[in-house]
Amino acid sequence: MFLAVLNLNHPAHFLNWGPLSISIPNLVIILVMVFLFILALMIPFPNHSQENKEGEK
Repeated sequence: MFLAVLNLNHPAHFLNWGPLSISIPNLVIILVMVFLFILALMIPFPNHSQENKEGEK
């Protein structure tokens, strides 16, 4: 049987902002996804101009 790293046998904690209620684990996942999206936008793609110059020779 798979042993969990965390004890998952209890209810999740929730944050409440007026009518909005979100569980802490869901908030963490959303923040990580937003961070990875911003990171993917900031990391440059490999430079393809060097490949084109080598191919023309």
